[in-house]
Amino acid sequence: MQSIRNIAIIAHVDHGKTTLVDKIIDQCKMLDDRVERTELLLDNNDLERERGITILSKNVSVTYKDVKINVIDTPGHADFGGEVERVLKMADGVLLLVDAFEGPMPQTRFVLGKAIELGLKPIVVINKVDKENCTPDLVHDSVFDLMFSLDATEEQLDFPTVFGSSKQGWMSLDYKQPTDNIVPLLDTILETIPEAPYVEGTPQMQITSLDYSQFVGRIAIGRIFRGDLAEGTDYMICKAGGIRKKVRIKELFVFEGMGKKKVSTARSGDICAIVGIEDFEIGDTIADLINPEELPRIAIDEPTMSMLFTINNSPFFGQEGKFVTSRHLRDRLYKELEKNLALKVEDTDTEDKFNVFGRGILHLSVLIETMRREGYELQVGKPQVIIKEVDGVKNEPYETLVIDVPEEYSGKAIELVTQRKGDLMVMEPKGDLQHLEFDIPSRGLIGLRNNILTATAGNAVMTHRFREYKPYKGEIAERNKGSLISMEAGQTTAFAIDRLQDRGRFFVDPGEVIYKGQVVGEHTRDNDLEVNLIKGKKLTNMRSAGSDDNAKIAPKIRFSLEESMEYIQADEYLEVTPKSLRMRKIKF
Repeated sequence: MQSIRNIAIIAHVDHGKTTLVDKIIDQCKMLDDRVERTELLLDNNDLERERGITILSKNVSVTYKDVKINVIDTPGHADFGGEVERVLKMADGVLLLVDAFEGPMPQTRFVLGKAIELGLKPIVVINKVDKENCTPDLVHDSVFDLMFSLDATEEQLDFPTVFGSSKQGWMSLDYKQPTDNIVPLLDTILETIPEAPYVEGTPQMQITSLDYSQFVGRIAIGRIFRGDLAEGTDYMICKAGGIRKKVRIKELFVFEGMGKKKVSTARSGDICAIVGIEDFEIGDTIADLINPEELPRIAIDEPTMSMLFTINNSPFFGQEGKFVTSRHLRDRLYKELEKNLALKVEDTDTEDKFNVFGRGILHLSVLIETMRREGYELQVGKPQVIIKEVDGVKNEPYETLVIDVPEEYSGKAIELVTQRKGDLMVMEPKGDLQHLEFDIPSRGLIGLRNNILTATAGNAVMTHRFREYKPYKGEIAERNKGSLISMEAGQTTAFAIDRLQDRGRFFVDPGEVIYKGQVVGEHTRDNDLEVNLIKGKKLTNMRSAGSDDNAKIAPKIRFSLEESMEYIQADEYLEVTPKSLRMRKIKF
C-alpha cells in the first residue's frame, strides 16, 4: 500500500504559494513532455489571476520517492476563512510559507492559529530570500514568537525551517548555500509530516468541498478517515439535524497531478472525489449502510458583514446583462450557498430584496464580481456590520488592522485610523517602513482604505482580520462630503462639467449618458447638490474675442468595485452591470 502525506500550504497573499506548488509539480515530473508554461496552474479562475489571490482551495497530488503527497492550496485571506477551516480538516501537516522581507502577516496568523488548534505539525518555508534587504534570521525568530503566542505545543514549536526562492526554483536548509532544486523541501516533508494512517473499520468520509461538472452534476470531495470506499456500493449519508439517506457511489476518483484518476476503491487517509451523490452539503459524513457513525460537523466562523442585494430597477436596466429578474437573482444567491460556506442569504418582506451576510468586503465583492461576469445585473446597498446582543449589551465585531507605511506618512495614517475609533497597539520600524498595528471596530474600516491611500500617496500596505465581538464603541464619523446628483437624463456636455468644476469632483466624463438621480460626483461640502450636466452652450451669431477658451476638465475619478461599495452612503445604491458601475440615490 502506497504511503500518503496530506499537507496544506498556508501563506499570506502574494508570498509565493501558488508559484511554489508549481515548482513542486515540476520537480516531481508530473507534467511529462511538458511545454514551457508561462501561466500558473493553480489560480485558474480569472478573478484569482487578476487579483493575485487564491479564493478557492484546490487539490494537487504528486509522487516523490514512491510516496504520494497530496498538496492542498488554501486561501490566504481571512475573508475566505470558511474555505480554510474545511481544508485544514483534510491535512496531517502544514507548510507555512513566509516572505523573507515581510515576515508573518496578520492573515497568516489567522490560518496558522486554526492549524495549531487542530494539532497539525508545521514546516516553515522562508521564501524570497533573493530579495534585497531581507532578514531570514529575524523572520525565523518572529515565526517562533508567533507560534508561541498562539499556544503551540512543544512538538509544534520544534519545527524544521527551509529557506529558498520558489521563483528561482531552489530550496536549502541554509539560505547562505543556495541549491539548484527544491529536493531539500520534499525530503523535509517526508521526514516531518506524519504518514496518513490507514484506519480499519466501517467507512467514514467527511465531505469538505465540492466540484461541479455539467456532465455528471455535483462532485463531493473529502478525506476518508476510516475504512475503504468502493464504487457501485451503497452507503448512508449523515446530514445535519440527524437526517440519514441511502446513497450509491457511481464513480470514484483520486487526485493525480493536476487532475483526477478513476479508481474502483479508495483507502482511508487519501483524498477522493465521488460522483453520484446529488443531495449533500459540506460537512456531511458518508458512512456504513448498516452501522453509520457520523463525524463531528465542521464549525465555521460567523459572518461579520451584511449587504442588501436587489434587482436593478434603474432607467438603464437590462441594457447590458442577461439575468435581470428577482428569480434569477434569488436562484443565483441560493446556488452560491452550496459551496460558499461562510455566506448566508435571508429573504426580506419584499420578494426582490435579499440580505446577504459574509465575512467582509472582499468576500462579498468577489461574489458580486463573479455574478456580473456571468451576466447578472443587480443593485447593492451600503455594507453594514452585524451587531449582536450579549447579556443586554450591544456588541460589534473588532479587527486587528496592520498598516506598513513610509515614515513621513505614518502620522497621517494614525490620525485617520484614530478618527475611526482605532487604538494604536504597536508601532515599530520595519526596514524603511513604519509598522503600525491597531485595534479597530469593523465599521471603522468601511471606506478607510481609500482615505489612507490618498493620504499616503498610495504607499501604504493595509491588511486586517476579524478578532472578536466587543461592546459597541459609539458613533463613527462617516464620509463628510455630499453627493452631486444629476437632475436631468441625457448626454453630459463638456461645457456643463467645466462650469461646475468648482462645486466638486466628477465621476463622469463629457459625452457619457446619465440618468436622473445618478450620483455623478462628490460635492465639496457636506450636503447633496442637484446639478445639470446636460446643459449645452447658448449659441448666438455674435462673436466676442477670448470668450471661447477651451474647457479644461479634470479627468473623472474611477472607482474599483470595492471602493464603490465602501464609498456609497446609506441612502444610495450601487448599480452593478456586466460593463458598468454606477451610484444612484434610492429615492429620487
